[in-house]
Amino acid sequence: MPKQPVLSLGKLNIFREGGDLLIAGIDCLDLRSTLDCGQAFRFTENPDGSWQGIAHRRLLKLSLNEDTLRLYGVSESEFESLWRVYLDLDRDYSRIIRTLSANETLKMAAEFSRGVRVLRQDAWETLCSFIISQNNHIARIKGIITRLCGDFGDPVPGGFSFPEPERLASCSPEQLAGLRAGFRAAYIIDAAQKVAGGDINLGALPDMPYGDAQAELMKIRGVGPKVADCTLLFGCGRIESFPQDVWIKRAMKQLFDGCLPECAVPCAGIAQQYLFYFARQTKLVI
Repeated sequence: MPKQPVLSLGKLNIFREGGDLLIAGIDCLDLRSTLDCGQAFRFTENPDGSWQGIAHRRLLKLSLNEDTLRLYGVSESEFESLWRVYLDLDRDYSRIIRTLSANETLKMAAEFSRGVRVLRQDAWETLCSFIISQNNHIARIKGIITRLCGDFGDPVPGGFSFPEPERLASCSPEQLAGLRAGFRAAYIIDAAQKVAGGDINLGALPDMPYGDAQAELMKIRGVGPKVADCTLLFGCGRIESFPQDVWIKRAMKQLFDGCLPECAVPCAGIAQQYLFYFARQTKLVI
């Protein structure tokens, strides 16, 4: 590894090696747990163990060797403007795990899931992806999103961008039939029309009172509390959000009698991801 870092970020030192950036000192990150756990749907694992996917209209390829994260072909400016935030590298996940460890059950789930990070994704892509996720499973969600991007996105290195709301706002359900999204197609179109038309300002959601932000998203056809909460957590950085799907409802009922421990409230969204990963991996049953 080169001797002099080109950037420093708290405990992290960032070095350049050829065209790549190496981020040394990474803690609490596992690429499979983070990129394939149901919060993002456009990443795939390569045979060499690296991962790649398209986000923010760019191809991101990355690999992890012990505590060093490699970002392939990424400049310092691109890292600062996109991937530093996307990978949530400013947040101290070890500290969060210590905070959650005040509750023994949360401690168990957090330690089991300590490689999971909450990505900060594009709000529109997140909203659309979780509309597609309704009554669906991850493999099928990925297939629909791949077809959506291939049919309506722009060509970018490595594939296609996620289509902008303006591109989808003028579509009919019949035009989206090839996605095989079923009833969700009408919801995608309604979301696109409301966002493209300015009825919903996704850029304002990070700073709105939480209940108002949730209510704003629920103006869209087919968007209930779960899709709204997922959009706020994964697309707007609202870590107080606590989306509840069948796995989380099951975990809450079995592990906490329906009430989230007080120590988790300030970082409820991260606790949610730990519980979600723990519940799915251990096949938690009632």
